[in-house]
Amino acid sequence: MYDFWFYCKLGIDHVLDWGAYDHVLFLSALTAPFTFKHWKRVVVLATLFTIAHCLSLLLSAYDIINVDVELIEFLIPLTILLTAVSNIVQVFMAQGKKNAYLLEFATTFFGIIHGFGFSNYFNMLMSEEEEKIGPLLGFASGIEISQITVIFSILTLAFIMQSKFGMRRSVFTVLISSVIVLFTIPMLLNSWSW
Repeated sequence: MYDFWFYCKLGIDHVLDWGAYDHVLFLSALTAPFTFKHWKRVVVLATLFTIAHCLSLLLSAYDIINVDVELIEFLIPLTILLTAVSNIVQVFMAQGKKNAYLLEFATTFFGIIHGFGFSNYFNMLMSEEEEKIGPLLGFASGIEISQITVIFSILTLAFIMQSKFGMRRSVFTVLISSVIVLFTIPMLLNSWSW
């Protein structure tokens, strides 16, 4: 019998682990262009990411799809970099509204990649479990809780910087995205082994 709260806590720790901060960087890049006015849209994007992340774990747990770990370790920082650079490009191109479906598609695709990045460890944990769906739902719940925590932290930072310090939204987006790029480039270079 699985322990739902064990897997829920595992999901929370997976996202908020400062030793593996790739998830936080991706969520920060995803959230940077938004404000509290758009919080529902960002939560929907995060939920799509969670579903895709868990789908890849499910496919891996049932041995339906196995992927090259080295390739995934390269693709994870690449997805973060692409998201942050896309934010910067959007600001400088001054496009008012992004293609909503493109953002949803990209977020889902990135979730699949990030899920495969955790699949080996998750499969090792699942080897003791006869039933895999329950633990996966616990894990997904933990991911969602922690993702919403990160999203609201970034939205709060954006609110403070924009309302209290007068920073324009575009400046905040470029600043946060640039910091993410600086953190991500070394991750990308370190993963370049294939």
